[in-house]
Amino acid sequence: MPEVEVKIGGRSFEVACQEGEEHFLQTAAGMLNTEADALTKMVGRMPESRMLLMAGLMLADKTAGLEDKVREAEAKAAQAQADLETFKSQPAPEPQRVEVPVVPQAVTDAMAELAARAEAVAASIEEKTET
Repeated sequence: MPEVEVKIGGRSFEVACQEGEEHFLQTAAGMLNTEADALTKMVGRMPESRMLLMAGLMLADKTAGLEDKVREAEAKAAQAQADLETFKSQPAPEPQRVEVPVVPQAVTDAMAELAARAEAVAASIEEKTET
């Protein structure tokens, strides 16, 4: 069983762990050290046992807050999943008929006639201005 030296609150500790768990131990010790450093800055030097207790309690408080957020997120995800299942189980809505207004053929013909006349007038004017 490997022994790992960790530093918490400026103090060194030898801790045993399972083979391959060294990285996790170092990470956990780093988190505890962060809290211990914050305590040391706020309160100053204190006995090792008190420092470790307070740092552990601060981490536990953060963990409890995160657990509350995780439970809340899980509840929202479960509600979203239930809503999704409800929508999936409902039949597809009936297609709605959409009517698009159509320009009457008489209007289209009249517009084409007007366009042809306008082009004729424009051609006539061009002929007169060229001469």
